[in-house]
Amino acid sequence: MSAPIGTTPGPGSHPAPPAPQPAVVALDLTGRTALVTGAASGIGRACALRLAAAGARVRAVDRAAEGLESLVGEAAGLAGSVEARHLDLTDLDEAERAAAGADILVNNAGLQLVRPLQDFPPDVFHTVLTVMLEAPFRLIRGALPHMYAQGWGRIVNLSSVHGLRASAFKSAYVAAKHGLEGLSKTAALEGAPHGVTSNCVSPGYVRTPLVERQIADQAAAHGIPRERVLSEVLLQDSALKRLIEPEEVAEAVLYLCTPQASFVTGTSLTLDGGWTAH
Repeated sequence: MSAPIGTTPGPGSHPAPPAPQPAVVALDLTGRTALVTGAASGIGRACALRLAAAGARVRAVDRAAEGLESLVGEAAGLAGSVEARHLDLTDLDEAERAAAGADILVNNAGLQLVRPLQDFPPDVFHTVLTVMLEAPFRLIRGALPHMYAQGWGRIVNLSSVHGLRASAFKSAYVAAKHGLEGLSKTAALEGAPHGVTSNCVSPGYVRTPLVERQIADQAAAHGIPRERVLSEVLLQDSALKRLIEPEEVAEAVLYLCTPQASFVTGTSLTLDGGWTAH
C-alpha cells in the first residue's frame, strides 16, 4: 500500500526526484543565416520579419522587387537584418546557389489557380509544381552541405492543410503540397544524424493576397458572393470560423528553429482551426 500524501518516506525509500523546470524557449537566432522564399508578402514577409527580430540575418527571396524593397525598410531597426534577393524560383540552378550557407531554410513561395481538372492549363500545373516542389528540393539540396558540415540546421516547409487533405479545383496546389510533405519527411530522415531537422507548418486559410485571389476565383467557380465563399467554402470544415494571421504562422516557424524544438522533425505542425479534427 502506498504511503498517504504528506507522510515521511520510510527507511530504504527514496524521495521522488524534483519535477523538471520548464525551459524558456530561446528565441535568439543571433549569428544564424536564414533564407525565406516568397518573402515579399504574406506568410513569407511575416516569417522574414520575425526571424530578423530574433537576430537572424535573413535572405529574403522573391521575384517582387517592390515588395522586397519595402520589406527591407520595415526591417530596419530589428535585432537582425533583411537582405533582398530578387529571384524567380523557376530558375532552379540559381535557387540552389542562393541557399548555400543558410543555417535556416523556410520554403514558403507559392501560387494558386482554382480550375476544374479538365480546364486546368498544363503550363500552369507545371509552373506550380516547379515553384512549390522542385524549387524547395533544389533549395534544400543547396543548403544541406553547410548544415551538415556544422552539425546544425533547420528546414521549415510552409505546407498547408491541403498537404493533408484535398479540395476540388486545386489539383496543382494539392499535388505540390502533398509532395512537399513527403520531401520534408525524407529530409528529416536523412538530416537527423547531422543535427538537421525538417518539418512542415500546415496552416488553414491565411489572410494573404493569395487567399484573397482564391476567394475571388472560388466565387466565380461556384457563382456565389465572396462572403459566402468564406463562410460556406473556405471555412466550412474549420471549427474556428476565421482566417489565421500571417504573424501567427510566423511564430510557429520561429519555434521550429529554436533549440527546444530539436526533437521535432519529420512532422507537420497543423494550424488549421480544427479542420483535420473531423
